[in-house]
Amino acid sequence: MRHNAALYVPTKVNMDRVDCVVIGAGVVGLAVARALALQGREVMVLEAADAMGTGTSSRNSEVIHAGIYYAAGSLKAQLCVQGKALLYAYCAERGIGHQRCGKLLVATSDAQVLRLQAIVQKALANSVNDLTLLNAAQAQALEPQLVCKAALLSPSTGIVDSHGLMLSLLGDVENAGGILALNTPIVQAHCARDAIVLEARDGTQLQAHTVVNAAGLTAPALASCFSGLDAQHVPTAYYAKGNYFTLAGKSPFSRLIYPVPEAAGLGVHLTLDLGGQAKFGPDVEWVDSPDDLVVNPQRGDAFYAEVRKYWPGLKDGALQAGYAGVRPKIQAPHEAAKDFVVQGQAVHGVPGLVNLFGIESPGLTSSLALGNCVAAMLAR
Repeated sequence: MRHNAALYVPTKVNMDRVDCVVIGAGVVGLAVARALALQGREVMVLEAADAMGTGTSSRNSEVIHAGIYYAAGSLKAQLCVQGKALLYAYCAERGIGHQRCGKLLVATSDAQVLRLQAIVQKALANSVNDLTLLNAAQAQALEPQLVCKAALLSPSTGIVDSHGLMLSLLGDVENAGGILALNTPIVQAHCARDAIVLEARDGTQLQAHTVVNAAGLTAPALASCFSGLDAQHVPTAYYAKGNYFTLAGKSPFSRLIYPVPEAAGLGVHLTLDLGGQAKFGPDVEWVDSPDDLVVNPQRGDAFYAEVRKYWPGLKDGALQAGYAGVRPKIQAPHEAAKDFVVQGQAVHGVPGLVNLFGIESPGLTSSLALGNCVAAMLAR
């Protein structure tokens, strides 16, 4: 790409042109780029950071979700269930580290036992029909350290090596002729009828027929830089920080353990990595900046109380501050959770532009399905 200061006058400047630009090299952006490249389209992925997947994609639980919790008919429900099947098949085909370890969703009070029944019905509405309701003895037979009143077994929940997944997706993009450009933050753009002109921070300009905003946490801020896109179509960004604490020593559990969901997240749950190391989290801490990634060790006090509701054997001093991630919310605290937003020309009227907003969990699980969804929306 070449520098040219005369932005927004594409008929008078000799700027580089490309068919498709995907902004954001997280797991969703790479999956979108892959789907477009496999259609035979020319694809360039632009990433503001100096490496791929440094945002939400590298700061999550790496869980392959079953699709249990989401509202029937929502994009989260549809794409999670589709994406789960696609992801397991893709990982098996490509040798990407993953494990279908299963999950126990545990009720530790009588009120939560009743909520398990409602979760079963919601799961069935989402075509998740492999859940098994267990009593306390049955759950403890699977996980002897677990204490609960009842539990749901989800055998299709699993874990994945998210970095290995992103490397494979990028390999597919590059094998199909696409390229990744790092250290390329987009600072402004102009939407015209026949093209979108992008300008990077260093003044480099690029004219694209199609642009997909897959910038994750900064997707709303990026969209607000697009002249020609009405501001009413750009949601306000909110940031829900999730802190993780790691367990010193060997995990006593072989499955993921989740409490009944909370309003803003799935509670302080126990997940495993592919090496069997256990971690707890994320909690929910609303913050003002997506860069607020420092874990306050004092938050561990609340973790002990929550975890001991289902694992009273957790010893003092066993939790160590791990890492934090930020969920790209598009609803304020105390508002009901919103669905994924896959926003194209039919909504905002700008040809060739797709904005992805609020792609939080289950975004990792849904990534391949999201890629197919965007590619189908942009099919010519």
